[in-house]
Amino acid sequence: MSTRNASKNANPLRAVGAAYDMVRDRWAVAPQWQRWLVYLACIGVALLPSSETISNFMAPESGQAVWFFPVGVYILLALGLNVVIGHAGLLDLGYVAFFAIGAYSMAILGVKFGWDFWVILPAGICLAALSGVLLGAPTLRLRGDYLAIVTLGFGEIIRIIAVNTGYLGKSNGIPNIPTPPSIEGATVGGVEIFGYKLLALDPRPFYYLLLALIVLTIIFVRRLEKSRVGRAWTALREDEDAAEVMGVPTFRFKLLSFAIGASIGGAAGVVYATATQFVVPDNFQFMLSATILAGVVLGGAGNMPGVILGAFLVGWLPERFRALQDYRVMIFGAALVLMMALRPEGLLPSRTRKTELAEGTGGMGSLGAEVAGPTKQTAAEVGE
Repeated sequence: MSTRNASKNANPLRAVGAAYDMVRDRWAVAPQWQRWLVYLACIGVALLPSSETISNFMAPESGQAVWFFPVGVYILLALGLNVVIGHAGLLDLGYVAFFAIGAYSMAILGVKFGWDFWVILPAGICLAALSGVLLGAPTLRLRGDYLAIVTLGFGEIIRIIAVNTGYLGKSNGIPNIPTPPSIEGATVGGVEIFGYKLLALDPRPFYYLLLALIVLTIIFVRRLEKSRVGRAWTALREDEDAAEVMGVPTFRFKLLSFAIGASIGGAAGVVYATATQFVVPDNFQFMLSATILAGVVLGGAGNMPGVILGAFLVGWLPERFRALQDYRVMIFGAALVLMMALRPEGLLPSRTRKTELAEGTGGMGSLGAEVAGPTKQTAAEVGE
C-alpha cells in the first residue's frame, strides 16, 4: 500500500495539481490589489503572442495567424461549452452548431443586408442564444447520453441545412464577408489595433478583438458562477433530482445555461467569419465540437483557468508540431489518452469536480453517473 501511495505522489501530474491547490489557497485570501495585478499580468501575457519573434518560436510553421485561429477561437468556444458542461453538467455534442449560426449570421447580414459588424455582433449573439433556447426547450427533459445524441443530431442538422440551402451558398459557402470598420491612427506598439485588413496580411487586430471578447466572457461567466445562478447550476449538476426537490427550477436553469453557452459560441462565430471573410459548411463539422470538448475535459471541466489551458493546448500543440505532418495527430491523440489515464479529472480541476469524479459521477453530471471514479469500484465489482 505504501509503495502504491508513493508512486502516486511521485506522479508529476499529481505534483502539478498539488502546486495548483497551494496557489488556489493563496489566491482565496489575496487582497484585491494583488488580484488586479495578476489580472493585468495575464492580459499582458496574452498580448505577447502578437509579437513576431514569439510567434515564430511557438508556431514556426503557422506564424501569428495561429493565435486567432485555432487558439483564440478554441478558448472562447471552450469558455462557452464549459458553461453547459462544467457548470450545468449537460453534455452538448453539437456545440459547433451555435458557432455556425454566429458565422452565418455575420455572412448573411453583412453580405446580403450590408449591416455593420458592430450591429451584427449583438444580433448574432441573440440569434445563437435563441437557437439554444429552441433546442433546449424540447430536449432538456432528457438526460445523459440521450441528451448528447440529440445535441449531436442538432449540430449535423445545421451543417446539412447549410450544405443544401441556396441562400446560404450551399457547399460553396458565402465569400466577401465584410470586416469591422477600421479606425485610422489608433496605434499601439506600431500596430494599428483597429486596422482590420485581410487575416493573412495582419491577424493582430482580429486577435485583439477576440481577446477583448474572451476577457468580457470571463468576467461575465465568473459573475454568474458566484451568483445564485451558479449555485443552482452546481446543485443540478451534482444531483438534479435532489435540487428539484429542494425547489430549484432545474429546467429553467438548464435552459439558461444552454442559452448563455450558445451566445458565447455565436460571438465566436461572428468574429471568425469577419476575420476569414469566407464561411463554408465544412468549417462546422462534428470534429470541432469533439475538439472543444477535449479541451474542456483536458483542462478540467468547471474550472475556468483549467478550461483555458486545455483549449490552448488543444489548439496550439498540433500547430507547434505541424512539421511532423500526419504523425502529429496520432501523437496528439496518444497524449490525450495518456493524460486521461493518469489524470482523468484534468490538468487544473476544481475541487468540487475532483470530488464528484472520485465519488463516481465522472465529472459530467448525470451522464457520468454510471462511470466509476479512479478510486471507486463498479457496481459489478461490489456485487461480487
